[in-house]
Amino acid sequence: MSEAPAPGRIGDLLALMARLRAPDGCPWDREQTFATIAPYTVEEAYEVADAIERGDPEALKDELGDLLFQVVFHAQMAEELGQFRFADVVEAIQTKMVRRHPHIFGGAAPRSAEAQTLEWERIKAGERSAKPAAEGLLGDVPRTLPALPRAVKLTKRAATVGFDWPDAETVFSKLDEELGELREAITEGSQGKVQDELGDVLFVVANLARKLGVDPETALAGTNLKFSRRFRYIEQVLDSAGKTAADSTLEEMDAIWAASKATVP
Repeated sequence: MSEAPAPGRIGDLLALMARLRAPDGCPWDREQTFATIAPYTVEEAYEVADAIERGDPEALKDELGDLLFQVVFHAQMAEELGQFRFADVVEAIQTKMVRRHPHIFGGAAPRSAEAQTLEWERIKAGERSAKPAAEGLLGDVPRTLPALPRAVKLTKRAATVGFDWPDAETVFSKLDEELGELREAITEGSQGKVQDELGDVLFVVANLARKLGVDPETALAGTNLKFSRRFRYIEQVLDSAGKTAADSTLEEMDAIWAASKATVP
């Protein structure tokens, strides 16, 4: 039986991961690949965000550890394949952060947060231009991003070369147009056409959020939580009356929903 590494040091965490992947290590860990671990990496990132949303620092500490372990896991597999090591990952991000903060490390003049955001995008654009352009300006926007954030990222990138609506009002006009096309598709009865037009509507909504300075994923997540709280209120009111949602009418639930708006945020 191997002795567990002492906690609290990154070198010991790397040693632990190497031990798990050793020929006589954990069978499950040994059979994993980048592809099989990737879903866990995404899941852990969401759990970090959830801990932040709940304002739970203890959970955040644990979830950040889980996310760090994902980075260590990928780096270990890459080292086994002779691709790179964990130290290379650290070096790459340090080099990138220094390059993207010339006002801190390069002697450039101090900037406001807004000015630095613009400079950050300019530097990133320069980095992209130095890479092969086979897939074009949008080629490196990850396809695995959730659809709403990816829509924002795609259009934000296109806007860097002037391909963008001039203002939010123009986006509202486009939204009205797309809603009209969706209604036509519904009338035609083609499910494929409905899906396509609904996608266009959501894409325009994501653009409207970008124009308004709102993250659509965060906005929708907040609305999901609000819906859950208010629906739970409906269930509680009905339960106190000896009923359930399943044996209540829509009119009854609608009335309670309307009342919930005054008491349930």
